[in-house]
Amino acid sequence: MPIVGISKSWINNSAKIITFDIAADKFSVDPSAIESASQDYGHIVKAIPEAVLYPSSPEDIANLIKFSYSNSVPFSIAAKGHGHSIRGQAMASNGVVVDMISMKKHRNGTGIQISTDGLYADVGGEQLWIDVLNSTLERGVAPVSWTDYLYLTVGGTLSNAGISGQTFRYGPQISNVYEMDVITGKADFLTCSSKKNSELFYAVLGGLGQFGIITRARIPLEPAPKRVKWVRLLYNDFSAFTRDQELLISINGRKDKSALDYLEGSLMMDQGSPDNWRSSFFPTSDHPRIISLITQHRIIYCLEVVKNYDDQTKYTVDKELQQLLEGLSYMPGFMFEKDVQYAEFLNRVRGGELKLKSQGLWDVPHPWLNLFIPKSRIADFHGGVFKGIVLERNITTGPVLVYPMNRKKWDDKMSAVIPDEEIFYTVGFLHSSGFDDWEAFDNQNKEIMKFCDMAGIEVKQYLPHYPTKEQWIHHFGSKWKTFQQRKYQFDPKMLFSPGQRIFQ
Repeated sequence: MPIVGISKSWINNSAKIITFDIAADKFSVDPSAIESASQDYGHIVKAIPEAVLYPSSPEDIANLIKFSYSNSVPFSIAAKGHGHSIRGQAMASNGVVVDMISMKKHRNGTGIQISTDGLYADVGGEQLWIDVLNSTLERGVAPVSWTDYLYLTVGGTLSNAGISGQTFRYGPQISNVYEMDVITGKADFLTCSSKKNSELFYAVLGGLGQFGIITRARIPLEPAPKRVKWVRLLYNDFSAFTRDQELLISINGRKDKSALDYLEGSLMMDQGSPDNWRSSFFPTSDHPRIISLITQHRIIYCLEVVKNYDDQTKYTVDKELQQLLEGLSYMPGFMFEKDVQYAEFLNRVRGGELKLKSQGLWDVPHPWLNLFIPKSRIADFHGGVFKGIVLERNITTGPVLVYPMNRKKWDDKMSAVIPDEEIFYTVGFLHSSGFDDWEAFDNQNKEIMKFCDMAGIEVKQYLPHYPTKEQWIHHFGSKWKTFQQRKYQFDPKMLFSPGQRIFQ
């Protein structure tokens, strides 16, 4: 595990911070606190901070930033939510990690406040999406854009994008925010929206934590469905699989009742059971014939779609779904359907997480690779990567996601980077490994990136990780100049999120 080197260039700062209006119980140099803040879900990188701040309010965070900003030797600061980063993005070597989750304990139930008309929720940046779901459902409303896994903080996903099967229709989570409270690198406490302090608003959304710490986000809500029709269709032909996905996401109006509410796709390969950790879906009695298909074709493509419904639409949902799926080119006899509660569907990954935790297989290395790929090159990517690198290396065990999105649902003024084409695919290699073999997966990731480079496929990483500034400049492309200018404007002393390694 790479360890970012420790210097003692600001050895006296810990003592200074404690005297700077921060109570001792909010500021820790305890070895267990340091150890926890030096790790993340990836278990690949380790960066050791000098201290951890456990704020009880946004003012505590602002005071810390103010102190660093005015210090003759400023120290770096990283906001850490649920620690679900993969490559040390929320770490601060020799700096201070702000444990955002600690604010939850001090909110006294005010961390999620739903407006009286139920049209929006004001949510603390430290709140988990699962808690947002549960709180809003009590009022019969809910956000419309989600991530696959809900035990992530609001501030964390808004700093990246927040994508899932709803993105094709509702856009990523960053496209579903009315306003935010943000503390900048100058310790300014600003409310921002598309109308007010808009430069900060667009910088922070998808900004990888570079411009400020999100302490509140106003999230739009809509009436929540009660249940979902959840369908999986199996394909043995990649071009038919992508053609059907693209057809289905072409019906994407927010108010279009005939549209699907969720669409994802994934690969099924011959390692392990057809049920991966994300959810148990296929009937056990069907496992032998599915495994037989995978053995025959080596890769089977699974299209997963959902149509929400409530008491008003429960009598028409089957017909609407049937019309959407009519004429699709999946293999006859390989359509599987479930009918589950809305909350159960959204929280579908949790059961697998608990199972892996019970087996000691959750806190292991996760050498993930998440990419955005232009639609015009997805067939080339399939041939070179899925049929080439992945099958040849034969080590891929975790889920491999592949599904399309519509560019028009994203806002180009935001910091998030996506391909230029109107339709692009997200591909996610969600590997788990042992502590002694994660480098084999990492080498596969590097080979995939090299293939894309040699083939001229303009991929963009999601949850990006690049070791050099030149690669970051290439990643941001035409957005780099704006990104850099915003950094100088909102975090001129380069305090925030050093673990991203963009400006360091």
